Amino acid sequence: VQLQASGGGSVQAGGSLRLSCAASKVISDNHIMGWFRQTPGKEREFVAAIILSSDDNTAYADSAKGRFTISKDNSKNTVYLQMNSLKSDDAAAYYCAARRGSKYTYYTYDYPFWGQGTQVTVSS
Repeated sequence: VQLQASGGGSVQAGGSLRLSCAASKVISDNHIMGWFRQTPGKEREFVAAIILSSDDNTAYADSAKGRFTISKDNSKNTVYLQMNSLKSDDAAAYYCAARRGSKYTYYTYDYPFWGQGTQVTVSS
């Protein structure tokens, strides 16, 4: 499956962005979709994930809790990441990813399918 991430851009601190991750085909419910982010010189880190078979089974990194919301639209084969109250620390390239299964994992090597990154810039 191919994933296409979009929605990145430049925003002032405190602002919001919504990222989208569109899959090239229907992904069965037995999958988890995740968002990761990476800055130059650092490891790619987990941000949020959602189990496609559930409407409200989500997981977040501590840095994202209370500010970011992951959601899905099965009819569009798309997963979203709504990011509010953005901080300078949130600036990064954001990647969406997918894996089979129904158990969360926060490790990049557990996700075989990746989209290209979409850049988020936060200015203070």
